[in-house]
Amino acid sequence: MSDDKPANQQRQMTPEEAADFAEQVFNKAREGDAAMLAALLSKGLPPNLRNHKGDTLLMLASYHGHVDAVKVLLEHDADPEIRNDNGQSPIAGAAFKGDLAVVKALVEGGAQVEGASFDGRTALMMAAMFNRIAIIDYLVSKGADPKAKDANDITALDAAKTMGATDSIELLKKLLG
Repeated sequence: MSDDKPANQQRQMTPEEAADFAEQVFNKAREGDAAMLAALLSKGLPPNLRNHKGDTLLMLASYHGHVDAVKVLLEHDADPEIRNDNGQSPIAGAAFKGDLAVVKALVEGGAQVEGASFDGRTALMMAAMFNRIAIIDYLVSKGADPKAKDANDITALDAAKTMGATDSIELLKKLLG
């Protein structure tokens, strides 16, 4: 009798090989390689895989502005509400970066418009701080509350004032009446 393994049995990756593979997958999310992510996800890659900072594939694709990769991940049941180790959500990362297309894809994929970080900061507050007018308009149109306060009692308008985001200040004053 032979000690040979059946032809369909694959060799297990070493921990080092698995870590290298995982890093390559996270790079595909950072690079926005939607086709490769779709192929890996359809073969069983967990859509909510997290790196050493708690970033999911969706967080990395969102933060780096890759709307097609974001859509592929959401289609494969990536959870838009998973925060990283700093408490940041994919929608807050996209609002910070000013990427309206990614913000829209996340909301359409189930992200909570009012979802807050651990300190209570919302995507609207991030958008206001960095003068992301189109994102402010969109989030408010989807139900974001411009009167919401973070853990330090700061509103989106307060955050905009602190950062000197003049366009945000004007818009929020108008929205607040």
